Amino acid sequence: MSYYLHDLAPFLFRYTDGQGEVFAARWDGLAYLVGFALVLLLLKRFASRGYLQLAQAEVFDFTSLVALLGVLLGGRLGYLVLYDWERFSGNLGLLFQLSQGGTSFHGGLLGVAVVTGFLARKHHLSWLHLGDNLVTVAPLGLFLGRLSHFMDGDLFGRVTQVPWAVRFPAEIHLGSFQPAQATRLATERLPVSSFDIMQVAHSVPQVMDELLLILNPRHPSQLYEAALEGLLLFIILYTVRTRARQPPEGMLCGLFFLLHAVFHIGVGFLREFRNGDPMWLGLSQGQLLSLPMIAVGLVLLGWSLSRRSVRTVMPCVDASG
Repeated sequence: MSYYLHDLAPFLFRYTDGQGEVFAARWDGLAYLVGFALVLLLLKRFASRGYLQLAQAEVFDFTSLVALLGVLLGGRLGYLVLYDWERFSGNLGLLFQLSQGGTSFHGGLLGVAVVTGFLARKHHLSWLHLGDNLVTVAPLGLFLGRLSHFMDGDLFGRVTQVPWAVRFPAEIHLGSFQPAQATRLATERLPVSSFDIMQVAHSVPQVMDELLLILNPRHPSQLYEAALEGLLLFIILYTVRTRARQPPEGMLCGLFFLLHAVFHIGVGFLREFRNGDPMWLGLSQGQLLSLPMIAVGLVLLGWSLSRRSVRTVMPCVDASG
């Protein structure tokens, strides 16, 4: 079977002066910007409809602080602590070297929770009130982020024979790489990015022929995550937020924690493990970090539903008294 060979550039555009890269706009950077714009637009809409108890003029500052300090800084810190501690412990400046890439969803989630807590205190609002509105629109950013991972050809899935499988050139840099066929290219492990490998392949037919021989078809797990953790989760939460009659406080946060964790753990069984990823009971580190999210989600859902029950019963008690 002929499988698609990933041939997408990680750059929206790139300018070089012949001696090296001078300026480049990457898809992941575009995903952050578009995601920020969509979240800001929807939160302003929520504020105008009374879902979000912030003035529309305050929504921009709220969204900006959550995006910069929570998502970017928290995500970067989480990645360095969880996946690159050896380098980070010797060079704290890596925290601000965002051009080198590397962010963690769970680090970003914790960062957003902390920043939202401070902002809730500042505006004299409930943390869960802000959280319910924020988690409703956040999956749009996750959707775009997962799509950018596919454009980068990074964080791909495990070897498979499904008809929609993709051959990712970055596979040859895996420490666990097992070529489909043994060739010269398979043993050399070219010390360049997958994008540069494809540039060479287009100019040297022999390299292209070898790539087609050695690369294994893999699950495009980035697209699975985009569909489940991004698009489907957004549809569910947005529907509850806008269609349900006054969902109890904390319900949307509970649904987000629970459903995202379930989706992430599920897709994780089809995703290639990171090099050195610690394993326990067949789970990756990312899957293990999602397990507490299920517990948090269930607790929040139980608490929010119990509050709805109390509000429903109280008027009956007052009337009988």
